[in-house]
Amino acid sequence: MTRPVVGILGNQHLLNETYEVHASGSMNSQAVSEVAGCLPLLIPADPRYVSAAELMEVCDGFVLTGGRPNVHPEEYGEEETEAHGTFDRARDSVALDLVRACVDRGQPFLGICRGFQEVNVAMGGSLYPEIRELPGRDNHRMPPDGTLEEKFALRHRVTVSEGGPFHRIFGATEVMTNTLHGQGIKTAGSRVVIDGRADDGTPEAIYIDGAPGFALSVQWHPEYKAASDPVSRPLFKAFGDAARAWAAGRRGPFALSAE
Repeated sequence: MTRPVVGILGNQHLLNETYEVHASGSMNSQAVSEVAGCLPLLIPADPRYVSAAELMEVCDGFVLTGGRPNVHPEEYGEEETEAHGTFDRARDSVALDLVRACVDRGQPFLGICRGFQEVNVAMGGSLYPEIRELPGRDNHRMPPDGTLEEKFALRHRVTVSEGGPFHRIFGATEVMTNTLHGQGIKTAGSRVVIDGRADDGTPEAIYIDGAPGFALSVQWHPEYKAASDPVSRPLFKAFGDAARAWAAGRRGPFALSAE
């Protein structure tokens, strides 16, 4: 049986500080293939090479991955500061158009970390450049030292709305997640429903109200050990089911509403 094709938006990098590449963590491909049951396809996120319209004809769904570069503040009407970190304007161009097109068409997507923030900005929302500097907020950044397991360890609780899409997927209203981000949602975009928060109030799970397809995003990194993590596994399985439904020419299983 032919697997649905899931486009994975990568980031631009310099290999050996000289050679330009488009790359994505292998754990994203592993989660898409082994847990979602789809064919992973790495996308060079640069408008010189691809467009949202072309990608939507090739792919059945999309994973908007995390990455060190942040969405440029000009995309949400603010000025660049040192606190905003580094940027990937080419990915901004591809991802923001793609999110809006997928929402309109009902094509499935899953936003992760930077992808979570891209979805909010695409829908007209804004971001805080450094949430750990806000009163009462915790430090959500990746620990600077330690092994990969220590960096991706479960570090805080996320509470989601009872009866909402994440509750239906997880089978619980409280879950434990990792946390590796510095920025976070400031104002929610149009139709963006904040469905889950950390204990300090930081938005951690969102969906698009009324979207005709799977349109969910999380601020943490569910791709890490997705096959064994009790939160990540059902999330990728649900996304895979939506991609299969799209590939089969059916409307996806999630008609999301805030009601």
